[in-house]
Amino acid sequence: MSSLFARFGPLAAAAALALPACAQSTVKVGPQHAVSSANQTAPQTFAIWPGAAPGSERATQIETISRFPGAGFEVVRNVTRPTLEVFRPEPGKATGAAVVIAPGGGFRYLTMQAEGADVARALTAHGVTVFVLKYRTLETPADDGQHWREFFVFMAGAARSNGAFNLDEASVEGVADGVQALRLVRQRAAEFQIDPARVGMIGFSAGARVTAGALLDADPAARPAFAGLIYGATFNDAALPADLPPVFLAVAGDDKLAEPTVLNFYRAAANKGRQPELHVYRDGGHGFGMNKQGKSSDFWINDLVNWLQVQQLARP
Repeated sequence: MSSLFARFGPLAAAAALALPACAQSTVKVGPQHAVSSANQTAPQTFAIWPGAAPGSERATQIETISRFPGAGFEVVRNVTRPTLEVFRPEPGKATGAAVVIAPGGGFRYLTMQAEGADVARALTAHGVTVFVLKYRTLETPADDGQHWREFFVFMAGAARSNGAFNLDEASVEGVADGVQALRLVRQRAAEFQIDPARVGMIGFSAGARVTAGALLDADPAARPAFAGLIYGATFNDAALPADLPPVFLAVAGDDKLAEPTVLNFYRAAANKGRQPELHVYRDGGHGFGMNKQGKSSDFWINDLVNWLQVQQLARP
C-alpha cells in the first residue's frame, strides 16, 4: 500500500474515475510464480495447500501484477493459489524465531514489497526467519483501469465510514490461508531450523485482519505465538480470548481508516489484562509500510524489533 490512502475521499475517487482504461500496464504471471523484483534472486517459494485451495477449486481469474496508479510500486491481484516466500537470516545469525507476514491491499490486491519483502529483509537482519504470505484476494476486473476505478471508489467509501465497514466475507479465504500458513511453517520447523513455539504473524491493513483472524482462532494451538497488527486489527470488535498472545500495534494518528479499530483492539485487550504494545505515530497515513516519508512512522520497524527482543521472542 501507499500513504496515498491517508487522503482517500470523494476527490480521490473522482480522480480515479478519470483514469483511462489503459492507464496501467498489466503483467500476467503463473499462479506459482514468486512476486520479486527482476534484479533480485527469488527466495524459495512453495504452495501452502496441497492442490487447489479449499473454496477456490473452480476459480478462473488469472493472477496479475499491476502498477499502483501514480506510485512507483507494483501489486499482485486475483490470487487463487496462496504461497509462502521464505527469507532466511545469514548463516549463524538465526535466532530460531519465525514470522509469517500478511501484506495488505483491501483484499483486492497485495503489496508484496513495502509490506512484504522489505519487512522480511529488515527482520532477517535480526535473525528472524520470515515467510511472506501471498493469500487469496477477491476477484477483480482483468482490465487495470477498471480495477483501479472500482478500488478507489471502495476506499473512498471506507474513508467516509472511519473504518466502520464490514470485511468479514472478503476475509474468509485470507484468514484460512493465514491459519494454514502458520500450521505449515510449524510442521516444517525442523527443515527451516526454527522453534515451532516461536512462530508469530505480522499483518498490514487487510493483512492485519488476516492476522487477527488467526489470533482469534477457536483453537489456541492454531494461533500465532505473537502478533503484529500494523494499521489494522479485528473484525467488528470480535471478542478477545483471555489467553491472547503478545501483540504489537502500530498506526498513524492521521489514519482515520484504521486508527479507531486499532485503538478499540488495544482497549479490549487491556481490559482482558493482556496489555499490548501500542504505538500511535503523529502522522504517516494509511499504508506507510517500509516507505520512507520523513515521519516518525518510518521507524515503526525499529520499535517492533525492540519489542520482539524485550519479549525474548527474537533472541537465540
